[in-house]
Amino acid sequence: QVQLVESGGGLVQTGGSLRLSCAASGRAFSTYTMAWFRQAPGKEREFVAAITWNGGTTSYTDSAKGRFTISRDNAKNTAALQMNSLKPEDTAVYYCASRYLLNSPLDSGRIYNYWGQGTQVTVSS
Repeated sequence: QVQLVESGGGLVQTGGSLRLSCAASGRAFSTYTMAWFRQAPGKEREFVAAITWNGGTTSYTDSAKGRFTISRDNAKNTAALQMNSLKPEDTAVYYCASRYLLNSPLDSGRIYNYWGQGTQVTVSS
């Protein structure tokens, strides 16, 4: 079993930055691909970013490219999502997810079997 706990959400103005963190406990963190998804009110959950278990591959949704950066620290059992140049359309609950030794596909929510409880990100205009 893997437990994931997100933190770092909050209220920020347009153009601001936030850093989300996902703390993992349980089995060997370095063997799990980590991802971030988000869900806005009235919308389906969507993929944001992922980093493979070995850190060799990162993937981003088009709207996140150039603004968001996903990273992992295996020594601290954490994954992070640095979000810059935030826009109101980034407002959503952000979820951390993981899957053992996943290489691809990285952007399907159905592939991930461990999820955190979510953290709210609100970007004001």
